[in-house]
Amino acid sequence: MAKLTVRDLNVQGKRVFVRVDYNVPLEEKDGNVVITDDTRIRETLPTLRMLIQQGGRLILAAHLGRPKGKREPGLSLRPVAARLADLLGKPVAFVDDCIGEKVEKTAGALQPGDVLLLENVRFYKEEEANDPAFAEQLARVADLYVNDAFGAAHRAHASTEGVARVVRARGGPCAAGLLMERELKFLGEELENPARPFVVILGGAKVSDKIKVIDRLLEKADTILIGGAMAYTFRLAQGYKTGKSLVEPDQIEVARAALEKAKARNVRFLLPVDDVVAVPVQTDKLDKKGKPIIEWQNPRVNSDLNCPDDAAGLDIGPATVKAYAEVIAQARTILWNGPMGLFENKPFAAGTNAIAQAVADATARGAKSIIGGGDSVKAINRAGLGERVTFMSTGGGASLEFLEGRELPGVAALTDK
Repeated sequence: MAKLTVRDLNVQGKRVFVRVDYNVPLEEKDGNVVITDDTRIRETLPTLRMLIQQGGRLILAAHLGRPKGKREPGLSLRPVAARLADLLGKPVAFVDDCIGEKVEKTAGALQPGDVLLLENVRFYKEEEANDPAFAEQLARVADLYVNDAFGAAHRAHASTEGVARVVRARGGPCAAGLLMERELKFLGEELENPARPFVVILGGAKVSDKIKVIDRLLEKADTILIGGAMAYTFRLAQGYKTGKSLVEPDQIEVARAALEKAKARNVRFLLPVDDVVAVPVQTDKLDKKGKPIIEWQNPRVNSDLNCPDDAAGLDIGPATVKAYAEVIAQARTILWNGPMGLFENKPFAAGTNAIAQAVADATARGAKSIIGGGDSVKAINRAGLGERVTFMSTGGGASLEFLEGRELPGVAALTDK
């Protein structure tokens, strides 16, 4: 169902409540909180500039991190307001709350083209509970509602779904921003009738995370290429040894069913023919989350489909890269979701980087390439190839749920055309 977009709105002089995704990574440096990647802020600029030029009075709402309904100074959106002002080249007002008299007064004083960013909506537990009274309070400053936060559209929260419901009940339009519009176009329309061959590349840790996507894409894809740790659950299902690789023994039957379905539908379902393995050694060091850091020793290419007993598979090997790259080179449509291995560690990044290069090369030859959010986007940016693909989704969980065919509450709440 096509949704109203910002292109369909008359916003002159009106208060436009815009839900954006400013859940950006932060770091403390010299006592200051610094944004380490402002991609999500930049992605909203086309929508904001369009609304500013048309004379809207913009009130932006977003969440940051998981404060669990409490005021966490380290998760304030104040640094985001400063960065947004730099990027827009104009002042951005900030209120240290998202509801109440101060917010209503500041919003009421906005002139056409002015921008106000509200404090983190998740400082209130009512946000994630989609509390109707909280949604009403947020909506007090809204004549119209725009959702440009695709990354949060799979959540039925007050700012993503509740406010839209309130505004619609009052007769106000609720529209998709330009970023949301692009997400729906590429993850939805473009994949509905893809140019063929349609090649899907799926990686990541768990079959359980991707099985619904696999199931749905088996009905559309010509070839599915599997990488990442989830390849080992498929190997286990085929009777191979997986050593210390990450596997999901409870997903073996699910993996077998996927292989059977691929065969029945005549879809090529390719698994790695070699891999890069290493021996895990527990250390006394802890990571930022307090978990023990594992050191990987003796990384090497393993050409046997059985993994050595003392080792774990951590990347696809060179023969797999070659085979996968040949398939990607023939593709007219490519969907990539999930890295091929532990790409954050240099010894295990070659497979993911090579696949990123193959996707970029195929795009240069005219293929349409869609990167389905999360770690895949991080991986392609690390490889310096982000500018060389057709579209990169900003949503991790939202992308997966949308690809599964599930209705996203933040999209369903918008006005139909």
